Amino acid sequence: MTESIQRARATTASYSITVRLHTGTDPAVIGALAVKVADAGGITTALDIVDSHPDRLVIDLTCSASDADHSQEIVDAVESLEGVRVHKVSDRVFLLHLGGKISVESKVNLRNRQDLAMAYTPGVGRVSQALAEHPEDVPKLTIKGNAVAVVTDGSAVLGLGNIGPMAALPVMEGKAALFKRFADIDAWPICLDTTDVDEIVRTVELIAPGFGGINLEDIAAPRCFEVEARLRERLSIPVFHDDQHGTAIVVLAALTNALRCVDKKLPEARILVSGGGAAGSAIVQLLLAAGAVDVTVYDRPGLLHRDDESLTPAWRSLAEQTNPRGLRGTLRDGLQGADVFIGVSAPRILEPAWLPEMAQQRIVFALANPDPEIDIYEATQHATVVASGRSDYPNQINNVLAFPGVFRGLLDARATDVTTQMLIRAAEAIASVVTDEQLNPNYIIPSVFHPDMSKTVAKAIVDCLSTTHPAAP
Repeated sequence: MTESIQRARATTASYSITVRLHTGTDPAVIGALAVKVADAGGITTALDIVDSHPDRLVIDLTCSASDADHSQEIVDAVESLEGVRVHKVSDRVFLLHLGGKISVESKVNLRNRQDLAMAYTPGVGRVSQALAEHPEDVPKLTIKGNAVAVVTDGSAVLGLGNIGPMAALPVMEGKAALFKRFADIDAWPICLDTTDVDEIVRTVELIAPGFGGINLEDIAAPRCFEVEARLRERLSIPVFHDDQHGTAIVVLAALTNALRCVDKKLPEARILVSGGGAAGSAIVQLLLAAGAVDVTVYDRPGLLHRDDESLTPAWRSLAEQTNPRGLRGTLRDGLQGADVFIGVSAPRILEPAWLPEMAQQRIVFALANPDPEIDIYEATQHATVVASGRSDYPNQINNVLAFPGVFRGLLDARATDVTTQMLIRAAEAIASVVTDEQLNPNYIIPSVFHPDMSKTVAKAIVDCLSTTHPAAP
């Protein structure tokens, strides 16, 4: 198998299957099954004999594929073996989602009448009366102090587009599971059956008393900008659009360390951002706030230029803050002499042959998901540092590095809003987890499972808030 085919068949747990097989009792069948999977480009992750009869074995074969078609190819290859019959194929991703991924569990035991009288009526009435008199104690005496609403209208879900609120529910459940796993925060999926800005804003306003923070998720641009702005204005709890600000935090953290690898400072770097939507806009804003000077944005009209009267209001706002050299033209024009390419746009728009036209030590962040702006292997042949949104390559730009710790800090500090300075501090905290000894072009960003990640980010948020709003003497 050629190298290009091997790379095209990079397997992933997202396409993991378990095949229930009925086979003969020949001991050689086990090895033959593993060989068939390998020949088909799959990876065997488990092979278990679950039942044995005098004339038949029942085997569960678990393997990873690159996509759904590849999964079927593996099944067909296995079934082609003489004496092997496929009884059932189970998609392990769908099995994991059966019944949903999250649940509600009580933190108190209700063992007898006394417990019931304290947790519910009449005892709970005393707590409610106290909170009516002292509402500032609500976060301390209720779940509000550790609860986040994950709110979506289902209009921009992953790379799937406008698939609606019900189809978005598994994604929001996943987000809630990440909040719990990485920051011990109780998060709730709120999938709204409307794309009307007024209705979204009003609905979130109405449910806000039960939450300590609002995480906006997968709401299409430009609607997401208005929803966030209006909610921040009206609510006294933090509102954070993760697709914008979570992405921006992790990009800034990764770029900080990538620039360390090439011995360059952020104000010195020429940066081209491909994609002026929600994520791209937030990345640009945070880079500029952190000290970047030469940032240019590319989108459908070309390189965004302040003199272009045809730009939408959102693009015009970006153009007025960027492109200090007045560049015009195509994506390739913007690459000339650039130190950094950051893509949050579309698959396969960046040609590998263009990369040598960048500066000598190139940094390429191809973050379109699931298919990046450039083949990651090809990018590594021409760039010093390469990052993507994928988990099957080094340097994954993943929002889970940011949002659990950000909200942990916001909740712990009883914050009422989210500031740009907090976002910068969070990025600095993530970057700092990679030590000088660990730093290299293949390791500019820590793993999402790094034990210190959420705690480090949370502390940065709390410290930032205490610096900007010190306690009264």
